[in-house]
Amino acid sequence: MLLAIDIGNTNIVLGGIDKNKIHFTARLYTEKKLSFDQYTIQIKNMLDIYNINTNDIKDCIISSVVPPVLDAIVQAVKTLIKKSPMIVGPGIKTGLNILMDNPAQLGSDLVVNSVACLNQFKPPLIIIDMGTATTVSVIDENKNYIGGCIIPGVKISLNALSGMTAQLPHISLDEPKNTIGKNTIDCMKSGIILGNASMLDGIIDRIEEDVLCSKATVVATGGIANHIIPFCKKEIIYDDDLLLKGLYTIYNKNKK
Repeated sequence: MLLAIDIGNTNIVLGGIDKNKIHFTARLYTEKKLSFDQYTIQIKNMLDIYNINTNDIKDCIISSVVPPVLDAIVQAVKTLIKKSPMIVGPGIKTGLNILMDNPAQLGSDLVVNSVACLNQFKPPLIIIDMGTATTVSVIDENKNYIGGCIIPGVKISLNALSGMTAQLPHISLDEPKNTIGKNTIDCMKSGIILGNASMLDGIIDRIEEDVLCSKATVVATGGIANHIIPFCKKEIIYDDDLLLKGLYTIYNKNKK
């Protein structure tokens, strides 16, 4: 079994994959101050919860957008499986042609998502990842990564709205009852849910019309996406395991 780990700004996603089958997925909070010993305990506890024996894990691959946490996770993995993990970064073959001003600046999570989508869908592609930030990646019909957008995440926007206004409370991302609300909480729910859904519909239209000049397959992933995507009018494929699938594909391209 391959242990795939994605270190994001809010969550660390763990997954066990073998022959394209995902045996488990789990999430840990990303905490920059934790030592590798503490992360070792957390990862081991998660494996125990899903009845995964460390002897069954033959290798590991990690992608990270949080450099201070990466070293601790690497040391934790070494402790648990007695092997150095593969790290998504310079020198790793992905098969992705990145047409950016500085390809090295592209986040490893965006690379992994793109590899996963190209392995499953015919381009052109628009890939939406809704986490701490909402990112939009665009792949043209020739399988080139040609750019994207970075948007404040849903929870960042919501926390800013509640934290910087005296009379607006913190709310959950529940389904709005109507397009417009009749009280403060319902107004906020319709605004944050339907507002973000409309934003995604609009950005997809602009990318298809101004950049690709054609219809694209749109794929969404990330912990927030399942709250927003059902309210979009555009056809969007939701895949919560996109990162893990991409890590598995990259591992197979690089394993000795």
